[in-house]
Amino acid sequence: MMAAATAAAGGVEVLLLEKNEKLGKKVYITGKGRCNLTNDCEVSDFFRNIASNGKFMYSSLYGFTPADTMQFFEKAGMPVKVERGNRVFPVSDHSSDVNKYLEKSISSAGGQIRLNTAVSEIITVGSVFKGVMLRSGEEIYADNCFIATGGLSYPSTGSDGDGFRFAKAVGHKVTRLLPSLVSVKVCESWVKSVEGLSLKNVVLSAHCGNKCLYSDLGEMLFTHDGISGPLVLTLSSILADTIASGNKVDLKIDLKPGLDTEQLDARVLKDFSENINKVFSNSLGKLLPSSLIPVIVTASSIDPSKKVNDITKEERVRLVKLIKELPLTVLRLGGYDEAVITKGGVDVKQINPTTMESKLVKGLYFIGEVLDVDAFTGGFNLQIAWSTAVAAARAVIEKE
Repeated sequence: MMAAATAAAGGVEVLLLEKNEKLGKKVYITGKGRCNLTNDCEVSDFFRNIASNGKFMYSSLYGFTPADTMQFFEKAGMPVKVERGNRVFPVSDHSSDVNKYLEKSISSAGGQIRLNTAVSEIITVGSVFKGVMLRSGEEIYADNCFIATGGLSYPSTGSDGDGFRFAKAVGHKVTRLLPSLVSVKVCESWVKSVEGLSLKNVVLSAHCGNKCLYSDLGEMLFTHDGISGPLVLTLSSILADTIASGNKVDLKIDLKPGLDTEQLDARVLKDFSENINKVFSNSLGKLLPSSLIPVIVTASSIDPSKKVNDITKEERVRLVKLIKELPLTVLRLGGYDEAVITKGGVDVKQINPTTMESKLVKGLYFIGEVLDVDAFTGGFNLQIAWSTAVAAARAVIEKE
C-alpha cells in the first residue's frame, strides 16, 4: 500500500493486486488492533532494534525515517500519538485508520486496486520482469513489480509464503524461515497453574551450556504451555535459530532483580521473623504473587507445613536461589499462527539496498517482510516495511 501510494503520487501508473477481499488484513491485527505503526526514535537508535541485516537498511531508513512516516500519515489526515517506548499509534487507536488513509492515498493519486486477485507466477524474459500471471489464467504486463507479500506469520491474513515461492522461481535464494516475535513453549507443566500471571520488572536470561545468550529486564507473562510478553518476544527473535536447531536452552527468571542474593536473604529473614508462627506456605505473601507461591514452595523442597522459625539456613539459601533463578526449559518456539513476524526471507545480498531492486531480475523489487530483515517489537518492523516500500517506489519514479 505504501509503495503503491508513493509511486502513484510520483506519476507512475500503478495497479495493486490483492488476493484478499480487502487490503491490509495484517495491519488490522497489529498492535492488538491499534497498529503500532513506527517508533519515534533517532535513526541511529533504530539500528539497535534490528535483529537481522541492519546494514542493508541503512540507505532506505535514512531515506524515509520514522519522522517521515509520522508526517506521511498526519498529512494524509490521520493524526498520530507517541506512547511508552516511543511507540507510535493512530490517535483514534484504530488500526483500520492506517488502512483507510493508505487506501485513500492510493486512490487519490490515481492508483488502481484489484481485490480478490491472486497472482500465480512472475513472468520474466531472460533476466527482465515482464508481467504476472493470475490464478485465473489472466496475464498482466508491466515494466516493474513490487513483491510485498509478507512472510509466513498469521497465514489466515493471506501471508502464506507466496513471495518466497515467486523469489525462488526466478532464481533468488531464500534464507531459513522461522517464526519470530513469538511465545516460547516450555517443558515445565507448572506454568499452566499460573496461566495469565504477568510479571513486571523481572530479568529473563537464556543459557546454552555455560554461555548466557540473552538477559534483559522487563515484562513477561505465563501462558498455558509457556511464556510470552515483551521479554519473551525479543528472546524468540534473538534465539530463533538456536532453538530451532535443537540446542538445549535453559531459562532463568530473576523475580527480584532489585535485590542481590544477600539483600534478598535479609528480606526473607525479615519476612520470616514477622511471620514466626506461620507455616512456610503462608509466609511468602509479601514477596511473591499469590499464584506463584505454590510453585516456589514445591520447587524449594521445603515442607509447606514447616514453621518458618524451623527453616534451616540451607533451606533458606535454596529458596533465595530459586527466587533469583527460577528455572524453565525451552521446548520449542510457538508457531506461525501466533508469530508477529517471519525471520529469514529473500537473501538481501541479491537485492540493491538503495532501490530494493533484484540484482538478478531487472524491474523486480522486494519490500517489507518478504526480505531477510527483521526487528524487535515496538513499531520497528512496520517502519522497515514503509522505508523499503518508499525506496522502491522512488526508484521506479526516477525511471519514468
